[in-house]
Amino acid sequence: MPDPSPSQTVAVYAARAFRVTDGVAEGEGISFADELVLDDVYQLSNEAARLPLTLSATEKSGGFVVSDASATGLAGNQVVLDCCLTLMAPDSTTYEALVLVEVVSGGVEAVYLLPLATLRPLTDYRLVGVDRHAATTRFAEVACVSFTRGTHITLASGRQIPIEEMKVGDRVLTRDDGPQAVRWIGQTTLRAVGDFAPVVIKKGALHNEHDLVVSPDHRIFVYQRQDRLGAGRNEVLIKVRHLINGESVYQRDGGFVDYFQLLFDDHQIIYAEGIAAESLLIDPRTRDALPTNATKSGRHAHRRHLDYEVQEQLLAQPDAVELLRKASSS
Repeated sequence: MPDPSPSQTVAVYAARAFRVTDGVAEGEGISFADELVLDDVYQLSNEAARLPLTLSATEKSGGFVVSDASATGLAGNQVVLDCCLTLMAPDSTTYEALVLVEVVSGGVEAVYLLPLATLRPLTDYRLVGVDRHAATTRFAEVACVSFTRGTHITLASGRQIPIEEMKVGDRVLTRDDGPQAVRWIGQTTLRAVGDFAPVVIKKGALHNEHDLVVSPDHRIFVYQRQDRLGAGRNEVLIKVRHLINGESVYQRDGGFVDYFQLLFDDHQIIYAEGIAAESLLIDPRTRDALPTNATKSGRHAHRRHLDYEVQEQLLAQPDAVELLRKASSS
């Protein structure tokens, strides 16, 4: 079976939603790096809505194309990560945002803004930095699945230890391959805002003994004894952001968060706070966030469990978490 292109759905603003209100390009929407002017002041429209843009990573071009599943953009069009912006609010707080450019036959079809923190409508944001090289790294950081400080990982011995105490070479219990050695451990401290704000699965929500706190796109593995979710199979892989209900699963926004990434020779399902959860997957989306010595193979081979991911639509019901809890215990 061919390895499907990994995809990532991001919530973007159309260029016209973020316009210059004071400066050289007054009245113009956000654009690509060559057309931006430092010190121009932008505002987000009061009617602005974030749009889902699904991007498939491509090895051939080293970039992205709009996926067939995307509600924004034209399927098959190339998308370039153009630059990373630094914006300053009136209180001197800085925010980062990525500029994505959709391209057709070498020409610009559309420009999108991907904020990495929450931007408020009708607030002045002064453009104070344009980095043409940081966009791919920042996007990769969003795509990297991460556990937070304090998360207990189950070792091959059955002992559970906080992730920050783990070392390269430690043998971890995996669902599919038994004990496996950790090859690399990454650590980053980020502002816990926007796409970097962690998701909390509260104690007991999915039979976990403690809260499990992970990055929003982290996927957990659930074996349903009965297919209560209606996925057509017992085994399902689910992004935690799709389980957010504001109660038993919620996003914790604010402050800073210490993220840790665990890398194995292959993509694995391991156990964190008793929940089966994925390890870091090396693919075209994440590679730019990793050191060279961590990516000797270029990318991980496709694993069967990756075919079990369910789409957000199937989880768009208020009791999805409770259904999964019951399905995995009945």
